Amino acid sequence: MKINAGEIRVGMLLEYKNDLWQVLKTQHVKPGKGGAFAQIEMKSLGKNTKINERFRSSEWVEKASLEEMNFNYLYSDEDNYFFMNPKTFEQTEIKKNIVGEKGKLLIENLQVKLNFYNNNPISIELPNQVNCKILSTDAAIKGQTVSSSYKPAILDNGLKVQVPPFVEANDEIILDTRTFEYVKKI
Repeated sequence: MKINAGEIRVGMLLEYKNDLWQVLKTQHVKPGKGGAFAQIEMKSLGKNTKINERFRSSEWVEKASLEEMNFNYLYSDEDNYFFMNPKTFEQTEIKKNIVGEKGKLLIENLQVKLNFYNNNPISIELPNQVNCKILSTDAAIKGQTVSSSYKPAILDNGLKVQVPPFVEANDEIILDTRTFEYVKKI
């Protein structure tokens, strides 16, 4: 699907130079002299390289068409995460390096969305919020104000996050999966 260069947004996948590119940063520039353009930083999903490209506002680029499907997380091994389609019971695997830090938030039977490009899974979308348990945290210092002070905590899955002073070890919290930030205590 062709889109105008001015419509490119962070997170989009573009087909460019015979590869699939994920948009990392966009900056729309309208100089005093000459035409407007979009400065785009992209990362290749195939080669794991980055480039900066400049597209004139009149140019068109090819947006990758992805197929999105719901899957349930099953288990992991040394290199892969395994998922099952709840309708067909078909299993799919994704390399751990593609999933990245999000993999630490996967728990058994968690429903996720997998994005496929040419029948190959290329990315994963977790629910916006997940429940996590605090494994350990520092003691709160008396006299600190609640609004400005957060303390480090380690979750049961190994992630390190910042939490308010009233959160203690063994508490359950809700974590935002997009930013890895504390939302609220359960």
